[in-house]
Amino acid sequence: MEINKDIHAIVTGGGSGLGAATVKRLASYGAKVSIIDLSELQAQVTAEGLNAKVYATDVCDEAAVKHTLQQATDHFGPIQILVNCAGILAAERIVGREGPMALETFSKVIQVNLIGTFNMMRLTAALMSEGPAFGHDQERGIIINTASVAAFEGQIGQAAYSASKGGVAALTLPAAREFARFGIRVNAIAPGLFETPMMTQLSAEAQQSLAEQVPYPSRLGFPKEYAQLVCHMVENPMLNGEVVRLDGAIRLQPK
Repeated sequence: MEINKDIHAIVTGGGSGLGAATVKRLASYGAKVSIIDLSELQAQVTAEGLNAKVYATDVCDEAAVKHTLQQATDHFGPIQILVNCAGILAAERIVGREGPMALETFSKVIQVNLIGTFNMMRLTAALMSEGPAFGHDQERGIIINTASVAAFEGQIGQAAYSASKGGVAALTLPAAREFARFGIRVNAIAPGLFETPMMTQLSAEAQQSLAEQVPYPSRLGFPKEYAQLVCHMVENPMLNGEVVRLDGAIRLQPK
């Protein structure tokens, strides 16, 4: 699929980090971008100067997402791209010094990272399936979800996060197989250690220590590199049903 002015993309978590970089990259190709982010003010900063519109919507809220997708379609036309970057992080042991992890903590991470991703995917795919098909392969769209290397090498204290991202990774192939009849592709990106707002909250020393764990290049990933992979996935029709690690060959240690 060629990214151009006729393409309408939805990016969740588009106000910062990987999502913001993706918004800017897609817009640089001429795409129309609908940004879904609870941090509306931050998302408005990202959208400034771009052909983009912001919707302050909870990805876990079925009615709100349906309403937003309808508004976005009315404004920019049929949706061809969905990139799910919205997510939260929780670092807590299953059984810590003060006892077991609160069930609410685990549930919240699963709710946002996995169920929120699934909610966006199912509702957007339903609209995509009714949209126009184009090109040699009669493609209707592509969905790109964000997993994590923690889905495969979860560290101590990452049980909730790893479980949520493992679920995102596991969704990829069955969704791609199911949506093939509509001409909709599904992929996931599993980033390693990236310069995101969550990471930049750490001290410079801590960031440097983490960067040195990456074999090559020995640094934190740049959000623009995630966005580059998003655009390649969009434009390469044979990339389907894949979970692609973007991690500089890192393999996380137990802690």
